[in-house]
Amino acid sequence: MLRPRRQPPAPADFSAEVLAFLEPLYVTALRLTRNRADAEDLVQDTFVKALRFADRFTPGTNLKAWLYTILHNTWRNRRRDAGRDFVEVDSERVDEAASQPGGPAALETPERILLRETLDSDLQAALDGMPDAFREAVWLRDVEEFSYAEIAEMLGVPIGTVMSRISRGRRLLYDRLQETRGPAQVSATGRR
Repeated sequence: MLRPRRQPPAPADFSAEVLAFLEPLYVTALRLTRNRADAEDLVQDTFVKALRFADRFTPGTNLKAWLYTILHNTWRNRRRDAGRDFVEVDSERVDEAASQPGGPAALETPERILLRETLDSDLQAALDGMPDAFREAVWLRDVEEFSYAEIAEMLGVPIGTVMSRISRGRRLLYDRLQETRGPAQVSATGRR
């Protein structure tokens, strides 16, 4: 059975709609990559793909979810490909950071600076200590406010897995905050 070909959105209108999501996509890309330059590249690739494949977008559906799906798929593909590449680092700064107490993780990244300004230090530490799968699911649900179905589609996992990751991620956050703040302070700040 042949499906009727979709009419692509008008290029100028579609580009304007897509660009409206620049900032939230960048914030998510920064959270995924933990590197400003990589986040910028990831967002740029996302927009290039979105504009190139505009005819695949179904008008009237959730453009934000479609863009986040492209972003997450691009990020996953990059991570998979990076695992295959051997990278030799000869930077003096990296060598110097590796010899310092705390190693390279002690360097200030733009993400750390941005999040430190917007999140309280205990919450930031709890988020940083979470495994990527849980942090990503909680972030998409509680910060970006995507539905479980949208997150499942973005991450390419079943909806039950998304619900489980969010539940376990929230529990991890709560437990870590309770350890650092104590039960009275965690209850006062509210739990999602």
